[in-house]
Amino acid sequence: MKPTLFACAAVLCLASSAAAQTAAGPQPYPMPPRTEAPQDIPYPGLLKVQVDATDTDRHIFRVHETIPVAKPGPLTLLYPQWLPGNHGPSGPMKNVGGIVFRANGKVIPWTRDPVDVFAFHVDVPAGAASIDVDFDFLSAVTGDEGRIVMTPEMLSLEWINLALYPAGHFARRIEIEPSVRFPGGWANFSALETVETKDGLTRFKPVDFDTLADSPMIAGRYARQIELDPGGPAPVRLDVIADRPELLEATPDQVEKHKALVQQAYKLYGSHHYDHYDFLFSLSDRMGGAGLEHHRSSEDGTVPDYFTGWAKNQASRDLLPHEYTHSWNGKFRRPADLWTPNFNVPMRDSLLWVYEGQTQYWGFVLSGRSGLLTRQESLDALAATAATYANRVGREWRPVGDTTNDPIIASRRPIPWLSFQRSEDYYSEGQLIWLDADTLIRERSGGKRSLDDFAKAFFGIENGSWTPVTYTFDDVVAALNKVEPYDWAKFLNERINQVAPKPPLDGLARGGWKLAYTETPTEYFKSAEARRKTTDLTYSIGLTLDHEATITAVQWDGPAFKAGLTVGAKLLAVNGIAYDADRLKEAITAGKKGGPPLSLLIKAGDHYRTVEVDYHGGLRYPRLERIEGAPDLLSAIYAPRK
Repeated sequence: MKPTLFACAAVLCLASSAAAQTAAGPQPYPMPPRTEAPQDIPYPGLLKVQVDATDTDRHIFRVHETIPVAKPGPLTLLYPQWLPGNHGPSGPMKNVGGIVFRANGKVIPWTRDPVDVFAFHVDVPAGAASIDVDFDFLSAVTGDEGRIVMTPEMLSLEWINLALYPAGHFARRIEIEPSVRFPGGWANFSALETVETKDGLTRFKPVDFDTLADSPMIAGRYARQIELDPGGPAPVRLDVIADRPELLEATPDQVEKHKALVQQAYKLYGSHHYDHYDFLFSLSDRMGGAGLEHHRSSEDGTVPDYFTGWAKNQASRDLLPHEYTHSWNGKFRRPADLWTPNFNVPMRDSLLWVYEGQTQYWGFVLSGRSGLLTRQESLDALAATAATYANRVGREWRPVGDTTNDPIIASRRPIPWLSFQRSEDYYSEGQLIWLDADTLIRERSGGKRSLDDFAKAFFGIENGSWTPVTYTFDDVVAALNKVEPYDWAKFLNERINQVAPKPPLDGLARGGWKLAYTETPTEYFKSAEARRKTTDLTYSIGLTLDHEATITAVQWDGPAFKAGLTVGAKLLAVNGIAYDADRLKEAITAGKKGGPPLSLLIKAGDHYRTVEVDYHGGLRYPRLERIEGAPDLLSAIYAPRK
C-alpha cells in the first residue's frame, strides 16, 4: 500500500525536527595549544636540584630546584609522565604537593595545563634570570598507597620523580646538577659521580637530564660494597643496604657466584656498555621490593635474608641477572618505538617481547651459568614457567604481542582473572619463545650456533658505548638470519602476533625435556610460594591463597572456578574443620580415592556459604622430565661458558 500524503509529510517533519535538534546541540570546546614538542637543541644554562631526604619518619622528600631562564614570558615545565622501565604513563604526579614557583624571591602564579596535566605554565617576569621551584614528594606511608621507599634504616631515591624540566628540548640536551642530603651516618650509592660532601650535603657532577633520570640512588644505615670485577674493563659493584647489619653477611661462595655473573655476561655479550655499573641492592621486608633497569645501575630490592637464608631463596636469584642484562637489552639496544626524546612523549611497547622477553630468557640462563641457580633449580624454574603458559586460558583469544600494551592499559594494577585476561605475558611467554628459537638454531646448525651468537652480534656492538642504539622488528629478523637462515619473520609473527592456543612448549621438546606433574613440589616451587607467602594449588583445584587464607587467584574454567569461587573470598574451613594449608592439601590428596566433593566454607564480604569442589585428581606440581633418546640441549644452555 502506498503511503499517504499525510504520512510522508509526518516523516519529513520528523526528519526536519531531528536535523534541527542535531544542529542545535553542543559543539566541541576548543582545545588549548599543545605542549611544546621537544627539539634536539640545548637548553641554555645549568639547572640545579637539591633534595632533602632526611624526613624518613614521614617518608617525605623535600625538593628545591633552580631553573635558568633566557627571557621573560611563558615557560612550560614538565613533570615526567612516561617512565622508562615502567613502559607506561606512571609518573607519580599524585605524590607531588606544596608546589611553589618564585622569581627574584617573589611567588609567581602557576597553572596546570587542563589537558596535559603533567605540564605547569608560568610567566617569567622581566629581569628574572631563573625560576625557583619548591615541592614535597609525599612517598607512600603504607603499602596500599604504593611502594614504600623510606624506612628508618634505608631509602630509595629516584631522581625522575624529584624534578621538573623545561618543555621544548630533548632530555639529553638539558644539563642539571643534583645534590642531596641524607640522614647522618648513612652510606649512599649511585651511578652518579660525587663532587663533595660538605655540611651533610652531597653534590654530584652535572649530567644531562636523561642520565639523571636513569641514575637512582639507595642509602642506608647498614651498608657494604662488594667489588665484583676487580681489574676488569669497568668497575662493577654490588652495593648492599639491609634492615639489620647481620643481613649484609655474604659467604665467599655467594660472592663468587655474583662475580661469575659478570664474567658469564661478558662471555655472552662480548661487550659492556657502561663506564661503571652498580647493583643498588636492598635487603628488606620494610622497604618495598624493586626490579628496575638502568644503563649503569639497577634498582634491586628483595628478601632481607637473601644471603643468610640462601638455601630457601632460589626464586629470588634471577633478579640481578635479569636487571643486569637490561644494560645490554633495553637500555643500550632499545626498541625504536619505545625510545622517546623526553619523558612526556608517549612510549610504544610493541617490542617488549624482545626487550623483556629475551631479557627474561637470558636472566635465567645467566643465573644457571653463574651458579646463582643450580642446573636442577634452573630446570625447575623453567618447569614453573612452562606450566603457567600450558594452562594460560587467555592464550585462546589474545596473542602475546597484545599484552605489550598492558603497562599502559592496566598500569600494573591487579586484575581479577589473570589466567583469562593475561597480563604482561611478553615476559615469560616471551622467555619460552626465545627458548624455542635457541633450540631451533642449535638443531638446524648441528650445535654449531645458538642464540648466544645472536646476543653477541646484536647487543655486543660498540663495546664501551652507552649511547642507545635503536632497533625494529626487521632488525631482529635480519640479525637472526645472519646467525641461522630461516623464515624468522614467520616464526615470530606466528608466536607473537597471532592467537596461538597451542602451548609454547616446542623449545622444551626440542631441548630434550617435557612438562610433567607430580604430587610433590620442587624446591624452587616451594621457594616461590614462600617468597609470595602463598599456597599455590593452580594445577589441582585451580586456586591460590595468601597467608591469611584469602583467595588471590582462580584458574579460569578450573574446578574452583566451576564451583563459583572468585578472588577476594576467604577460606574458613575444609570439610567442616578450620582451614590451614596442610589440611587443605591433605583433603585434596584424600579425594583421589573418590568420595564426596571437597567441601569449603567461604566468606565473601558479609556472606557465608559452603562450596562443593568436585575434584579428584590429587595434588599437581610442575617439573621437567627427560624425553628418552632426545639430546639434552637444556643442560647445554645452562652450562657455564669457558
